[in-house]
Amino acid sequence: MADPRGFLKAGRETPTRRSVDIRIRDYREVYEPFDPEKLHTQASRCMDCGIPFCHSGCPLGNLIPEWNDLTFRNDWREAIERLHATNNFPEFTGRLCPAPCETACVLGINQDPVTIKQVEVSIIDRAWDEGWVAPQPPSRHSGKTVAVIGSGPAGLAAAQQLARAGHTVAVFERADRAGGLLRYGIPEFKMEKRHLDRRLAQMEAEGVKFRTGVEVGIDITADDLRARYDAVVIAAGATAWRDLPVPGRDAVGVYQAMEFLPLANRTCEGDFEVSPINVEGKDVVILGGGDTGADCLGTSLRQGARSITQLEIMPRPSNERPGGQPWPTYPMIYRVSSAHEEGGERVYAVTTEEFLKDDNGDLRALVISEVEFKDGKFEPVEGTRREIPAQFAFLAMGFVGPEHGSMISQFGVELDPRGNVARNGTYATNVDGVFVAGDAGRGQSLIVWAIAEGRSAASAVDAYLMGSTQLPAPIAPTARPLMV
Repeated sequence: MADPRGFLKAGRETPTRRSVDIRIRDYREVYEPFDPEKLHTQASRCMDCGIPFCHSGCPLGNLIPEWNDLTFRNDWREAIERLHATNNFPEFTGRLCPAPCETACVLGINQDPVTIKQVEVSIIDRAWDEGWVAPQPPSRHSGKTVAVIGSGPAGLAAAQQLARAGHTVAVFERADRAGGLLRYGIPEFKMEKRHLDRRLAQMEAEGVKFRTGVEVGIDITADDLRARYDAVVIAAGATAWRDLPVPGRDAVGVYQAMEFLPLANRTCEGDFEVSPINVEGKDVVILGGGDTGADCLGTSLRQGARSITQLEIMPRPSNERPGGQPWPTYPMIYRVSSAHEEGGERVYAVTTEEFLKDDNGDLRALVISEVEFKDGKFEPVEGTRREIPAQFAFLAMGFVGPEHGSMISQFGVELDPRGNVARNGTYATNVDGVFVAGDAGRGQSLIVWAIAEGRSAASAVDAYLMGSTQLPAPIAPTARPLMV
């Protein structure tokens, strides 16, 4: 611990966001560079506590006090070694994770927590700039082959770990580019795709083969895959979106968030001059108050929407940690993302009862009502019905699990009561040699949980193929986040 009184000397600081009127004109990341001297001070606030609960908040088991201390000492080379010891992709988590490690920080009991996330992303960005992130091909090959289905964070983590262990790994991705949700779904203003591209290039140099544009169950059967490979890891994510079956759902202009956001990503990639779903000059309503809804908000603003309203069925959270969600749990509090800072209106405790069409079948408005919680469910409040004008509505209400299509049926894997792919304590399904990692087995979750499961599943696959393993397994499939 370099400065035992650091947390007494300085308060929490985070990077400044670029001016709203400037950043909504482009899709570049919203944060300005963080002053190195300020970062040095922020790293000094880590108390190196005897029991670092930040480890409990993060499923990866990141060695947070260690690399905070190394950053304070300006030992950047060792800092990235300790960071990479537990996390394959800190440039992803440092930008996209909501940082449950910070809400579990011991300093956060009675002060603002350490800026763990900013220290993390600063370490990895420095490492890339200095050329310290190099491919790590295996010294010898095992002769075993593994197929990974899905190139999101869980699939990428599993693939990289298995390739470094000496196995021949192929990643199958149905989209035309690798990256899963990191590629198509996460807007560029949250993470520019150059961070993803250089990590994929590193993995290719380590021997990982990416088979894009190949949908398992259609372009290649499950039987063919099992015949060609010694083990299979299903990391296809929880992509079955939650719908809203109310009158008028078929109106033109009502889309799922994951129909809208990938097209915006593709436009940034140069596939389109203008997105096929473009809301310029239109009234937009977003159903869902979470991160995906915020992504739709920020994207709509950049396309030039006339007005944006974001609806949430839950009541507005409090600004402070609720008494029923004590430290170190992840609290449900009122948060303002960069997109919310840019514009739009947030409306809480309402439900959508109907989509209204014009004579051409196009969306013209939504009928909403206020709700109250009765007998375990939300009920509309009588006399509160009203219309909101809208030509576009985006459903951002989360995901219900993996898609139960041809891939799942062909493998013959069992499902758990929630519709996820069932697995035992070693991430194995009921089918010999077939494993599952990430949201496909856990259900919709955070990027840190996906990476942790990918690493753990890789350890289980390596043990299955070789009889033993030295790969780390940070979490069991039954592990759950610190929430009430």
